[in-house]
Amino acid sequence: MDFAFYQQLTEDALAGRLLDDEMALRVLCDEELDLIGLLHAAYAVRKAHHGNKVQVHILNNAQNGRCPEDCAYCAQARDSDVDITDYPLKSEQEILDEARIAYESGAFRYCMVFAGRGPNDQRIATLARLIQRIKATWPLEVCVSPGLLDADKARVLAEAGLDRLNHNLNTSRANYPHICTTHTYDDRLQTLQAARSAGLQVCSGLIAGMGETPQELVELARTLRELGAESIPVNFLLPFEAGKMQPRNLSPRYCLRILCLFRLMNPRAELRCAAGREFHLRSMQVMGLYPANSLFLEGYLNSRGSNRLDTLRMIREAGFEIESDQPLDELIDQADQAQGSSEQIELTVNRRAAIKSKQELRPALREQ
Repeated sequence: MDFAFYQQLTEDALAGRLLDDEMALRVLCDEELDLIGLLHAAYAVRKAHHGNKVQVHILNNAQNGRCPEDCAYCAQARDSDVDITDYPLKSEQEILDEARIAYESGAFRYCMVFAGRGPNDQRIATLARLIQRIKATWPLEVCVSPGLLDADKARVLAEAGLDRLNHNLNTSRANYPHICTTHTYDDRLQTLQAARSAGLQVCSGLIAGMGETPQELVELARTLRELGAESIPVNFLLPFEAGKMQPRNLSPRYCLRILCLFRLMNPRAELRCAAGREFHLRSMQVMGLYPANSLFLEGYLNSRGSNRLDTLRMIREAGFEIESDQPLDELIDQADQAQGSSEQIELTVNRRAAIKSKQELRPALREQ
């Protein structure tokens, strides 16, 4: 193994030098490059900017289904046949109760996601009220994924105390018409620019496995760098029963190379090993924490993820710590006790991603 080559990757990233296309494509595709060397190079960059900390995020799917958009990857799309549990907007109290649960579970950031094209003024007012109450009650960072919005609406959320706005680009400009026809790539870019103009941090990432080429992944990594995205969630397309789009060309090794590429091209960003971590990385998922410094706990929007105990143990056993005012050992003990009375949850059904139940989607209701 040519240690000097991998060291140069690290030095270039730390110095702010952007990988050229040839080198970026080698990171993704050159089988002559050792995966362990790439992981080491990416980890050195991760460690320089984030130490050995892991940020834990918990998603609140605050409104499920009933979406007018036709995003082919999404179980909530208007023409999706995936058997999800749809429901209208949760009550403010339910959303607040889930914020408390997220904090008690060790979350650093609480992410509220809303199905739909974008919020009207009434929804924005509701979001602003929720953000204010959450920030006043718990030491949580708050991220909202509200759909398409303009600068005025983003400014209202910023003034309410929102830390970060999520709107994923998902794929390249060239590939976007193949995955969605009800809005454009530029619509998404304009939402991110509106968030930035309001002084919000930007969270934007991708879903790998939707037919994009390696070159398109490189272009997307560069676009997110140009946007200065503070947070980049790297999702790997999950295969749902009856889903319109199924993942292509995603092996555990390739998924890790994607994470390495996005770390080397976005050295300071919070890089999240997001949906599909368990399904696609399989036994290698802990290695995702060497380029990435963030993950989701308690699953994703509609798909199950590994349970809280296994995820927290994985973090500790790999020698990482979490960003939380609650000790990791105590969180693991609490999760161990809670899981002792729970039945094992299956992550796959017939080799497809398992869908969350109503109880998993709405955990605050279980306490009532």
